[in-house]
Amino acid sequence: MITATHISKKLAEGILQSGMTQEEIALKIGVRQQQISSYIHGKTLPALDTLSRLCTALDLDANEILCVEREKEY
Repeated sequence: MITATHISKKLAEGILQSGMTQEEIALKIGVRQQQISSYIHGKTLPALDTLSRLCTALDLDANEILCVEREKEY
């Protein structure tokens, strides 16, 4: 079962591994630095449009962040 905790952990890993500061990420996606901190600490999850911008800015796969497994193509 996918939980908000799983999503938060994957998102936090992606943010921390980006090498960017919270302020840099916030500026790139149009949110406040406090929101980025909130995502890292699992206090909130981003809205879908914000998640999309975040994944684009950090070159993350949204399916991986959302724990979505794709069917293998044969």
